[in-house]
Amino acid sequence: MSTATLDLTAVTAAAAAAFKVTAAASDAERAAWLTAVADALDANVTELVAIADSETSLGTVRLTGEVARTSGQLRLFARVITEGSYLEAVIDHADPASAPPKPDLRRILRPIGPVAVFSASNFPFAFSVAGGDTASALAVGCPVIVKAHSGHLRLSQRTAEIVTEALASAGAPDGIFALVSGREAGTALVQDPAIKAVGFTGSIPGGRALFDLATSRPEPIPFYGELGSLNPVVITDAALADRGQELAAGLAGSFTQGAGQFCTKPGLVFIPAGTDFAAQVAEASKDKPTAAMLTERIAEAYPYGLRSVAEQPGVAVVSGTVDQDSLADGAAPVVFSTSAANVLERPDELLEECFGPTTLLIEYANDEELSQALAKVPGSLTGTVHAQPGEDVSALVEQLSELVGRVLFDGWPTGVAVNWSQQHGGPYPATTSLFTSVGATAVRRFQRPVAYQDAPDNILHPALRESNPLGIPRRVDGVLTLG
Repeated sequence: MSTATLDLTAVTAAAAAAFKVTAAASDAERAAWLTAVADALDANVTELVAIADSETSLGTVRLTGEVARTSGQLRLFARVITEGSYLEAVIDHADPASAPPKPDLRRILRPIGPVAVFSASNFPFAFSVAGGDTASALAVGCPVIVKAHSGHLRLSQRTAEIVTEALASAGAPDGIFALVSGREAGTALVQDPAIKAVGFTGSIPGGRALFDLATSRPEPIPFYGELGSLNPVVITDAALADRGQELAAGLAGSFTQGAGQFCTKPGLVFIPAGTDFAAQVAEASKDKPTAAMLTERIAEAYPYGLRSVAEQPGVAVVSGTVDQDSLADGAAPVVFSTSAANVLERPDELLEECFGPTTLLIEYANDEELSQALAKVPGSLTGTVHAQPGEDVSALVEQLSELVGRVLFDGWPTGVAVNWSQQHGGPYPATTSLFTSVGATAVRRFQRPVAYQDAPDNILHPALRESNPLGIPRRVDGVLTLG
């Protein structure tokens, strides 16, 4: 089912009906559904990339790679559910001799129900109709209703057609997947009683409004939102002295990648005071081309954001021009600089995300001032440390670990690996939850724990039966067994 015109109640009712089938389906069956969707995306990559490029201007190379990432993460989740540890099966056998006597207790994670997914603008495949939220929800048995992003509506509709056909051909039930569009439909979707969780990637204002709707329902539901992130980078004096030009080139490439529209863009870079690093970044950035923004709304917001930063006392424009309203061929890179002392005086004004190819260099006088300024940075997805071998940065790493979900060393945050260990999430406003939206454990968002006490073996989920017919990892009487 893929439409923006069907009555929403009918769509959610179909998803609720499908949930009875998807929740009972085996891991092997659901893995086959995911694999069928992945194969269908790969088979239609040329058509999909052409549509995506016409709507987003992201280029065929980037978009082709993103389709591969999208089909790859579908196949990853197929492996995750067949491996079995995602169920977190735990068994404690009865012990009548204990005081008090202990019953037989068995615990497992079960799917939560139909899920609403809001597509992101900046990743029209990997965070959109068939992206990570959709894949991880379908993997554990949750039907999905996607709210299409207006920035790539034609692509969303065609992708949904492909997904629907692939699921049907693989034997998935009717109602397992649907697409709706429009702001009113999105708002109604969050409030619909059939929806049991929401996945969202977008702006702080939009995400917070939907979060408030989700939690104020008569039956509140979890809202897994990725909203905004500044992704601070810290460069030590020793690292700057040893490889300043290399770091400047790396930063220039990272904050301009994808026209600065990555959620992991390094928006703040803390550097020692009194160096020539700002000039090196300016030199490395001067030949970076202008680039089209994803949507007209984003393009209009970028110059406004630049002016908001430039108008603050103590802020200098290191490279580029703030006046970009008249640029006909897209957004141009801009580098700002200020001091940590200024950030401490004006954190609300200076620590505001500006979506686009811009970054703010912040000079710190000493470690204490750096720590004080970092304490003002809102929760982020990533934090990066550039230091020399042997430097003691343990205190810095500990502070960043409280602030972000992923700490990088001697690299740049743009680019997110899709694997078992990834953590793509962080304290608010980076996300509204403790879970990752990328990688194997993203499935945990759409599951809830259920324990069965003294249950007959034949009515238990196969993962909890005494013989372990699935051969999956389980914890039995406190001991982890691998199958």
